[in-house]
Amino acid sequence: MHRNMGLATLVVISFVPAAQANHAWSNYHWARQSNPFNLRLGDNVSTVWDGVLSTASIDWSASTVLDTTIVTGGTTGRQCRASLGRVEVCNATYGNNGWLGIAQIWIIGSHITQGIVKVNDTHFNTSTYNKLEWRRLVMCQEIGHTFGLTHQDENFNNTPLGTCMDYSSNPIPNQHPNQHDYDQLVTIYSHFDTLTTVGGASSTQKHPAEKGDFEGQGQWGRVVSETRSGKKQTYELDFGGGHKVVTFVTWVEGRERGKEKDKEK
Repeated sequence: MHRNMGLATLVVISFVPAAQANHAWSNYHWARQSNPFNLRLGDNVSTVWDGVLSTASIDWSASTVLDTTIVTGGTTGRQCRASLGRVEVCNATYGNNGWLGIAQIWIIGSHITQGIVKVNDTHFNTSTYNKLEWRRLVMCQEIGHTFGLTHQDENFNNTPLGTCMDYSSNPIPNQHPNQHDYDQLVTIYSHFDTLTTVGGASSTQKHPAEKGDFEGQGQWGRVVSETRSGKKQTYELDFGGGHKVVTFVTWVEGRERGKEKDKEK
């Protein structure tokens, strides 16, 4: 297994049969020509999030098909603009808008060309979510989305599956990936491509929205999937020609933007 250096404990919990058999996010994946590939995570987070990001990076690097490396960020927390060939990770007070975290990926065909993760301190500064277990769950989950994973389960109230890819009201057992997540990554990255989008060096195609900033829900495009409880969770902004920006949202439990009176700050 491939791990980044750092002080963290990896917790792997056995797969529970009730989990979703396939939790790939469509057919989206990073193009590359060998495994394991190394994906850089840009550190644009404050000190309260640094250890959380490090834990998520080490956890996901236990995969046999990918490693992650934390590098100096190329943007700022509030702005959080994407960088070609990598994932920028940011935190800021994005407002009382109902989301804890979002993951956005830029797509050409089925290939991911860049991504961002945002975690919303407006909600994480409240007594409910200002807890290490919630920070770890959301950070781990949003980074997992940028690899091409979706949720294993979307029932808030059933028994936790022991994975951060579980949409759950109980974060304590769900702070890290589990074996099923690693197995799904093997499935997603079982084939090789003729080009690479990792690092951006060999991709000759350009995305028309490469430098776009899509923070607000009104900029995310059409809804393409909902949770079992009817929460809108995946949005798609289609620019034509196979060029898309796809947004995955982790909402505050019981809330969803568009059903709230709160306005973004």
